[in-house]
Amino acid sequence: MTIATTDSAVAVAAVVEAPQAERSGADRGTAKVKAEFLIQRQAEPTPRTEAASEGADTPTPAPAESTGKRSGGQHQNRRQKNKSKAAHTEQGIRLCNKTASGEECTLGDKCTYSHDVAGYLAEKEADIGPSCVNIDVYGKCRYGLRCRYAGAHAAAGEEKADQFYAHNEVDKSMQIRVRKKQVAFPRTEEFEALWEREAREGADDSAREGADDSVKGREDGGREKRQRTRRGHIDYRGKTYLAPLTTVGNLPFRRICKGYGVDITCSEMAIAGNLLQGHQSEWALVRRHRSEDVFGVQLAGNNASVLGRAAELISRECEVDFIDLNMGCPIDMVANNGGGSALLSQPKKIGRIVRTMHHVTDCDVTVKIRTGVMKNDNVAHKLVPQFEAWGAALVTLHGRSRQQRYTKLANWGYIGECKQAATRVPLFGGGDVMSWEEYWDHLEAEKQCDGIMIGRGALVKPWVFKEIEERRVWDISATERLDMMKEFARFGLEHWGTDSQGVNATRRYLLEWQSFLHRYIPAGILEVLPQRMNDRPPAFVGRNDLETLMASSQARDWIKISEMILGPTPEGFTFVPKHKSNSYED
Repeated sequence: MTIATTDSAVAVAAVVEAPQAERSGADRGTAKVKAEFLIQRQAEPTPRTEAASEGADTPTPAPAESTGKRSGGQHQNRRQKNKSKAAHTEQGIRLCNKTASGEECTLGDKCTYSHDVAGYLAEKEADIGPSCVNIDVYGKCRYGLRCRYAGAHAAAGEEKADQFYAHNEVDKSMQIRVRKKQVAFPRTEEFEALWEREAREGADDSAREGADDSVKGREDGGREKRQRTRRGHIDYRGKTYLAPLTTVGNLPFRRICKGYGVDITCSEMAIAGNLLQGHQSEWALVRRHRSEDVFGVQLAGNNASVLGRAAELISRECEVDFIDLNMGCPIDMVANNGGGSALLSQPKKIGRIVRTMHHVTDCDVTVKIRTGVMKNDNVAHKLVPQFEAWGAALVTLHGRSRQQRYTKLANWGYIGECKQAATRVPLFGGGDVMSWEEYWDHLEAEKQCDGIMIGRGALVKPWVFKEIEERRVWDISATERLDMMKEFARFGLEHWGTDSQGVNATRRYLLEWQSFLHRYIPAGILEVLPQRMNDRPPAFVGRNDLETLMASSQARDWIKISEMILGPTPEGFTFVPKHKSNSYED
């Protein structure tokens, strides 16, 4: 076992864990932490105090995770609660953007915002820090006086015209045209017509494959074609893949993972129907940072016509290497509408959707699936050979059913069986991987897949991609983890903005991420390596106060960490995590 230590307080000495099946009933399901770090419940623990230099107050020791089953429901109101308390917090005077930037407002009395600069500055919250990310990167901040780092604007130089933030900034006029149904979809419409005609005439699937030639090259209203990504140019095998993750898989988080070496990234799940209705928030999900060299957009829906139009528009307007069809999402909001993992029970509909998306795009079409809908009724092995015929360039299989969601262990044996059913298309596996040992065991020792998609494991420890590349454990220090969160905040301010609303949005997404980050158990205090996704951490203290604080499962402690990075929270601020998924064994 090779372990890279940094500035951690103690040396690392651990043994490799026995396979899951060999562990005793007493040990199974609980991570093995060294005795000197465990909290004795009958005694009040005294956290170590070596982190005074790390700027942390004495935290509440990390409690053990609750063993009770969580309550039912999807907690769909959590996000709205957080938004109402944080993301839209503004001071009383809302300053006009033009005025804030030192320009004259052309709307005059028709402007619904204030032009009272003195009154605004009198009420404005204090600046957070001395450096504005927009000034540093672009030489100019579009938020002007509204920026919470406005004190740094005096150092602004010339605007850096060669710097741009992201690809796929679909302009608002296009979104409006889509909503008003003023955009044509010739490829989808022609393929649908051919599909229906062939269906009436009783043609087999191979006859429909010729439809591709009749619709290629036709564009919206004669518009000049955007430079395309050539289909089939990516060799997916052996590449690390960050899973598309709703909410927490945002662009700033993907940048963090790119910094640790991940190869493939994908957008958060976008609802195809919402894209066609011109929802600005949905179109914001397809943005691609310039560091994302292999990037795709994931679509969810249950209608071939809608998914085809959304895929055609993205292929035409955006720079993407692939478009992924979501058939793995288990949440009720998606599955109850026939999308996500609910599609797995309708193979004929899947076939039409995948064929449609394949024929109306120039990039690869990939699919993400689960083992099936019910835990004892696996269907993935039947679908994998069909995906090859339907034109999919990659199949990713999560080793659980929709019914299982994220409970119990992922079935990697079944993933290996499905790999045998894939003769041409690469098959990636996924589920519970959060260490380099597990990664290479599945990929090389067991040969169960062509690659692995990592989701929650990357949320808990995004440096897992660096560990995979170097094939060693990284005993990352609490200071380094705090620096990582500071970098996320900097990326977040660049993405969501440096005004009060952008700061509060950045804080909320940082807190959402911390609902996963706190599950990490430092390698240096583990008695047995590696930490496994399904192992519940016992109550423990870290090697210093900051490490203990970071392990807390209490939202109030996560807020403390956010205040180290983004300053004090607004008055009345509260936070309830949106996600609460784990695979701990009961």
